[in-house]
Amino acid sequence: MKEVYRFPSGIIELGGKYYWDIVAIYEHFLKCLSQLEKEGVHIDSIGIDTWGVDFGFVADDGSLLGNPRAYRDPYTEGVPDKVFQTVSREDLYAATGIQIMNFNSIFQLYAQTQERFAPLRYAQDILFVPDLLAYMLTGQKVCEYTIASTSGMMDQNSRQFNTALLEKLGIRTDVLRPIVQPGTRIGTLRPSIAAATGLGFVPVIAVAGHDTASAIAAVPAADEHFAYLSSGTWSLMGIEVPAPIINEASAAANFTNEGGIEGTTRFLKNITGMWLLEQCRKVWQSAGRDYSYAQLMDTARTEAAFPGRINPDDPRFANPKDMVAEITMALRPPIRSGVTSSVMPGSDRASLTDAQIVSCIYHSLADRYKEVLDILQGFAPFKIEKLHIIGGGSANELLNQWTADAIGIPVIAGPTEATAIGNVMIQAKAAGLVADRWQMRRLIADAFAVKTFYPSSCPAPTGHLRPPVKPGVTTTE
Repeated sequence: MKEVYRFPSGIIELGGKYYWDIVAIYEHFLKCLSQLEKEGVHIDSIGIDTWGVDFGFVADDGSLLGNPRAYRDPYTEGVPDKVFQTVSREDLYAATGIQIMNFNSIFQLYAQTQERFAPLRYAQDILFVPDLLAYMLTGQKVCEYTIASTSGMMDQNSRQFNTALLEKLGIRTDVLRPIVQPGTRIGTLRPSIAAATGLGFVPVIAVAGHDTASAIAAVPAADEHFAYLSSGTWSLMGIEVPAPIINEASAAANFTNEGGIEGTTRFLKNITGMWLLEQCRKVWQSAGRDYSYAQLMDTARTEAAFPGRINPDDPRFANPKDMVAEITMALRPPIRSGVTSSVMPGSDRASLTDAQIVSCIYHSLADRYKEVLDILQGFAPFKIEKLHIIGGGSANELLNQWTADAIGIPVIAGPTEATAIGNVMIQAKAAGLVADRWQMRRLIADAFAVKTFYPSSCPAPTGHLRPPVKPGVTTTE
């Protein structure tokens, strides 16, 4: 794996609306492809994955109808409650299996319908962001399964859009395309792009267009007896199952069903992740204390026994002005009414050190992972024997060890670039180089180094040496 080109994908504001600059992203794609040609890299195929829920529109003459609205646009605030006046929360979850979040595609389209958003009125096709970018490269339109599954509009059993539900809400359905599975060949680079980049008519493959789906495809698991944690600013913890899990219990627990490769379902929970630490780092940086992540791990080890805990998913931590102050408030009395964070007896709030804050975050995340894993085990049709942590957060060795200690089963950390790896391997499958996701995973396990963290209370298997003593020390395979 080699990173050739990196570029931003920022949100722009225009006339009180927030958009993704899709043309700028497309131009960066062309620069990247040209760079590959300059380096003499042969390209067998191209795959695109992005974040979920957002989409753009194409007119009947093939023109783009503006930039896609961004999910951070506040125009969907309060929209779910308006939708529930026509379709109940329970019926919506039963139909789609997707947890209720105000930025879901169904709520965006409802809001755009109500405001008579011109691109929607004049559209011939709606394309989710990875499919829109693929269209810009090839001129061919598809709707890929994993990205469509994030929309809150897809029937989980038929794996096609629930048009009856959308029509009930007054949302256009003629703009929706049939859903295709990952591995579908979309087309080749447009002649102008093939000539301009010098790469020729390279095929573009519909991979797992939702980035988390591509990441889960790269979990180096040997069998189905695993849970996964895609760890970064936010954490997504779940299991891979052959069919969606939609019932009163999953609705009450606010679990979501999203598409995976080979027709699988990603049954998962969104958890606040390293957002907590990132926001604390900003506070400390403004005070002149600029910690590296390695320094944060070292300082947390010195306070491994610190007893303070918070609930990472408490709404108070969603976007406070000062995360350090908010965590400190949650740990010390007086406590706000209704807050679920545990109270730590003590005196002066100012007595908390940076090390104690970091220790609190790590331990609290590990405890939350245990809580969610226990719930997952109640839904899983198999025994969960290992937790695979992938993504950038998998490099946090101290949190990995404390997570293993909390959940009582081994934690396998890595690879960190799981999304890109999964994307590439789905292309490899489309090219006939691998047979299925299990062969993909065996190849990934052989190609990329991972570390296994065993619970401190459990002996390592025979042949595995456990280094002595310090809290948070890792054991590697």
